[in-house]
Parts: sequence; C-alpha cells; structure tokens
Amino acid sequence: MTGLSGNEIFCLQKMGLTPGNICVGNSVYALGIKGSLTAGLNILVGGEIPEVTQLIHDGRVNAIKRMLEEAEASGGFGVSGVTTELVNHGSNIEFLSIGSLIHRNSKVEDKIAFSTSADAQELFCQVDAGFRPVHYVLGNVAYSIGVGGNIGGFIRSLARGEVKEYSEIFDKTRHLALERITREARQCRANAVVGINTTITPFMGAQEMLLLGTASNHPALAQYAQSPVTSDMTNEEMWNMINIGYLPIRLVMGVSVYSLGLVGGIKSAFKSMVRGEVDTLTSLLYEAREKALDRIQQDANRCGADQVVGVKIHVYELGGGLIEFLAIGTAVKKMEGVTTRSSTLIPQAIIRDKDTFFEVPPQRGRNMDLADSRKASAAATQGGPVAIVVAIMMFAFFAMNFIIPLLRHH
Repeated sequence: MTGLSGNEIFCLQKMGLTPGNICVGNSVYALGIKGSLTAGLNILVGGEIPEVTQLIHDGRVNAIKRMLEEAEASGGFGVSGVTTELVNHGSNIEFLSIGSLIHRNSKVEDKIAFSTSADAQELFCQVDAGFRPVHYVLGNVAYSIGVGGNIGGFIRSLARGEVKEYSEIFDKTRHLALERITREARQCRANAVVGINTTITPFMGAQEMLLLGTASNHPALAQYAQSPVTSDMTNEEMWNMINIGYLPIRLVMGVSVYSLGLVGGIKSAFKSMVRGEVDTLTSLLYEAREKALDRIQQDANRCGADQVVGVKIHVYELGGGLIEFLAIGTAVKKMEGVTTRSSTLIPQAIIRDKDTFFEVPPQRGRNMDLADSRKASAAATQGGPVAIVVAIMMFAFFAMNFIIPLLRHH
C-alpha cells in the first residue's frame, strides 16, 4: 500500500528498488500558558521567537523520528517523499510526517539507510547526478516584525524608502533557517542539502520560515564537509546543471523592506485617481527589487560562485504601508570533470503526475490563490502583535477600574 505513482515506481525499478508501505509518524504538542505569554512578549519585541521556533522544531523532529521507527520495523531500505505538516486540534497542534517505504531488491533490511524529501522521480535525478541521500533535514525560524521593540523602524517607515531596521530583522531570521538546515546536514556527515523547499506560513501571530531538503553526499563536494552546500533548484534543474559541469554551492537570499512613507502614500493615492503612471510607486518598487537582487549578488560573491540560477522574487505586503521583497536562488560553480551518469534523463523522471482529487474549501467556495495566501499571511503577522497589545490594554483597564478598587475596599 504505497503513496508512490506509476512513474515513481518505474524510476525505482531503474535503481534496483521496489515500493513499500506508507509510513506515518505524529506528535501532539501544547505551548502552555507560560510558553504562550513568553512567546507573546517576544512577538511584541520582534525578531526570532525562540519558544515557538523550538516547539515547532521539536514537534516536527519527533513526528519524523516515529515515522522512521515505523519504517525500520517494516524492514525498509529507505523512505522517500517525506512530508511534515501541522494540524490544529483546538488548543493543541499535531505534527504529522508521512513517507513511502522503499525496499532494495525486495530484501528485508535491519536499518533504514536514508530518508529524503524527494519523491522517487526526484530521487532518480539526485542519484543519477551523483548524490547519495542520507537524511531528511529541516531548518526553521519563527519570527515577528514586532511592535514595541521597533519604534525606530516604525518612525523610519513614515518616510519613503528602505526601512533598514526591518530589512535587518527579516534578513537575519531568514538566514537563521538556512544556517539550521546546514547544521543538521553537517551532523549527518553530509556535504550538501539538495532539493530545498521553502515555505512561509502564519503561526500564533507570527510567521514561520521553514526549509526542507535532503542531506546528501557528492564526491566532488568533499571540500564542503564543514560547510555543506545548499540548493533550492528542483532536482531536474540540478541534474541539467550538473550535466553541463556546474555544481550548486549555496542557496542565496536578498531581503529589502520598503515603505512608501506617509507623504508618498498620500501623493500616490491622489495620483491613482487619475489615469496614467504612478511615478512614486514605480520608482520605489524598482529600487526595492534592485536592492534585493544586489544583496543576492553579494551573497553569491562571498561564496565564490560563478552564477546564480533560478532566481525568484517574492513580494509580501506586511501591512502599514510596508512591503518586503525576498529574492532567492542558487549560486553555482563550474567544476572540471563533473557530469551526470546518464547523458539524458528518462521521461518517467520528468513527467509530473496529475491530481485526480480536488477539494474546494467550504468557507471560501474556491481555492485560495498565492496572492490571497500572502495577504492572509501578512494579516496574521500584523494581527498577532496588535491583538496582544489590545489584550494587555484591556487587562490593565479592567485591573485599574475593578480589581484594584475591590482590593482596596477589602
């Protein structure tokens, strides 16, 4: 009973592997009252929220560990297509990990040799490109733009241009997630993390940036054992780059947070009423993108890369007139004698499987698109700190007008 498709099973057969059962692991966590209060105060300050980061990390790791224990009990050789999800159960959170077992020539193994976020098609691309998968790894950071701790940033946001305080917060937290997935790879004695997927989701009034990938070893990357290579190229893209002699070096990011400013916002609003170009917005958005791209180039120069490929720019509305630009890509380097085992990829490793089950969210009546998802994420990020401030003010009002007079009376 496998979650692997026909294309994936075909790719496994080419590697001398066969499919096994679906494996599941879970862990249910509660933050608790003390943890909630501490996390709430950190959300107000801004930057990383260690309590939330640690809770999410521990929950995910426990779920993955139990999934691997189930796989080992079934005598599997490896686990592919590993996922990690969060499911809300009232005041508790369930961390859920699911993967598909792989057997080697139908043999029963004593120990799991590897786990990977790659499905069997992606696994074929990795192996044919010279990588040996080791372990499914993750790096995460929960963070907030903050309220009370960033008064300087708030004042700066009233003027047009980059808000460096906020750019630094977001840049630091995003690179923290990258440092953590690299550390996990080093602990696995791997010299690379490939096929990294990045997600940013709202969580408890903050945001979590999560990097998921496969810690692997490549003989041409032995020099990077202490500082493992990272790549967010798809496995098919990576195969193509290695085929022509390029190896990934580092996932690079550039962040810039910009504000239109109070005066600029008023001017822009008036200009929007008239047909034609809104010069203020045009120049600001252009400048913000250029700043993010410039930082990605600096990141690539520091690691001695030849090119940055697969660059994508994501734009997030943070509320209050603030906009974040995140540029992300993979720095690569030309290396002599590097190529793939096969001259071409088999079609079954490239063909994408089609979904045959569709579910429409009942609350909206339609699927949420990426733009809506980003707005919801931004609203949740800003709404968390605001809600906490309101709650504190209400408690203070209640204490001053009811509790303290009552205590004095007694």
